[in-house]
Amino acid sequence: MDLRSELLKSIWYGFTALDLEKSGKVSKSQLKVLSHNLCTVLAIPHDPVALEEHFRDDDDGPVSSQGYMPYLNKYILDKVVEDSFEKENVDELCWTLTAKKNYQPDRASGTVLPEKDAFRLWCLFNFLSEDKYPLVMVADEVEYLLKKICAAMSIEFNCVDLEDFFFSDASQQNGITVWVFLELMNSGKITRGVDKAIVSMAIEEVYRELVGDVLKEGYLWKKGQLRRNWKERWFTLRPSILSYYTGEDRKDCQGNIALDGNCCVEVLPDRDGKRCMFCLKTIAKTYEMSASDTKQRQEWTTAIQTAIRLHVEGKKSLHKDLKLKRREQREQREKRRQSKEEELQRLRALQEERERKLAELELLKEAQKQAQELMEQDEQRRRHQHEQLQKALEVQLREAEEARVSMQAEMALKEEEAERQRKRIQELEEMQKRLEEALQQEIKARLDEEAFRYAQAGLLAEEEEKMKALMNLQEEQEEYILKTQREKQELKQEMEAKSRALEEAQRQLEEVRANRHRVDQDVVAAQRKLRQASTNVKHWNVQMNRLMRPIGPGEKRPSLGSSFSSFQIPSQRDPGLHLRRRSGSDERGDEGKENVENSCDLEKRHSHTSNGDMDIP
Repeated sequence: MDLRSELLKSIWYGFTALDLEKSGKVSKSQLKVLSHNLCTVLAIPHDPVALEEHFRDDDDGPVSSQGYMPYLNKYILDKVVEDSFEKENVDELCWTLTAKKNYQPDRASGTVLPEKDAFRLWCLFNFLSEDKYPLVMVADEVEYLLKKICAAMSIEFNCVDLEDFFFSDASQQNGITVWVFLELMNSGKITRGVDKAIVSMAIEEVYRELVGDVLKEGYLWKKGQLRRNWKERWFTLRPSILSYYTGEDRKDCQGNIALDGNCCVEVLPDRDGKRCMFCLKTIAKTYEMSASDTKQRQEWTTAIQTAIRLHVEGKKSLHKDLKLKRREQREQREKRRQSKEEELQRLRALQEERERKLAELELLKEAQKQAQELMEQDEQRRRHQHEQLQKALEVQLREAEEARVSMQAEMALKEEEAERQRKRIQELEEMQKRLEEALQQEIKARLDEEAFRYAQAGLLAEEEEKMKALMNLQEEQEEYILKTQREKQELKQEMEAKSRALEEAQRQLEEVRANRHRVDQDVVAAQRKLRQASTNVKHWNVQMNRLMRPIGPGEKRPSLGSSFSSFQIPSQRDPGLHLRRRSGSDERGDEGKENVENSCDLEKRHSHTSNGDMDIP
């Protein structure tokens, strides 16, 4: 901290004391008085017209602190010569101006400090305050100053009271003003139970140490240079000089010892009845001194070495250097705190980002779970549809199996019928008697056969209509699939599954048709066997006719056979009807009752076959 900054702190209080309306401006007449007094205490010549010339365009209006600073720097502070004035006089001038306005303690209270102590505390506050306006002193510096004062009073400093004082008002977290500090000292919280004289002595000691740059003071025995006798003197140590006086009032100075890099301190052994001796060696002389005890000797030697070190380093004040170091430490702590806060904010941001990502992940999981549920539902629906289709196909397969079983049963019946025909040959005479009746029944059976044929034709037509309807349904289904694909793309897989199911059904239909074709082939084989049996029956009929020539009905048989030969054989489209017609033409001489039974069995088989064809999609 340079001399200009120290002076500006005191002058700032003087300028604000003249601002009675707290508008930040002071009249020129008051500034003239302030400037004249400052020039007087700073021992510089005062120019009475400089202020008017500097502010001649201001129309005699009030001047702000920013407007007064150029004049203050140019005409006052630039002319200041260090060590040509007493800074304490400048402080007393500014304190007198500001105390009248701002310092009004309760005189009735028993803990109010004397005016001199309040002035010294004000100077200490200015020394330790920050270089920012308005001036405040941070909590660390307040604690440092109070600890120094309590140490000087030989009492222990209670940090709890100070912490309570700062935390009681949130506005004081960044620092307190000098008036708040003086109010704290006058409240008696710090000096509770201590005599005022001791408090004053402690404040003076700290004032001289911090503001007066006194590193150490106290009585020492000094050995004379001429008489070589020992005398007790009051020594005052500053960074560049060690002075000694006859008494602690420091009125009669007996000498000054200049300290530089060529000086050194040595501890001496006890002699001449003196103990705890040490010497200070300079280029010109060696000064022998004696302390009261070993502790005092150690403190003095350390303090003198510190003064020599400060002079070598070019520093004029120990406590100014310590203050700068404490400020740097505070700034470093603040930087670390800010970096920690930034790190915490970054961590909070990362935590929030992590929580947001976790929330998004939870949402994605929930969406995936919902999609999985939808897929499971679709899968269950498709599975259900597949099961229904499989059941339908199983029903159709069972019906086809039943048709096959019925065909096998019919073939068994045909075989039994062939067996019965063989038995009938043995009973030929009895069968010949009922031949006419059998012929009538055969004619009736042919008529029934024609009716069955028309019925089958109607069934076939109905089957074709149903096939057309099935094709229409397939076309509608294809249109529906196209429409659904345009509207809902997500149902494409389901439609493809239905199409595959339809293709599977068509394939199964083809398989049923193939099975039907195989059954038809089996029926053809059966018809072939039946024709062979009918040929055998015809052969036996011929043999019987030869044996029974005299019988009349036997002579008419060729004409009846010719009429039968004119009957056209139906197409191969329905193997059942083809089989029925062949069996009817080959079995002319069989009984009519058995032909009717065969026709009924054939009709049942056709109905089973037709129903199987119609049920298959």
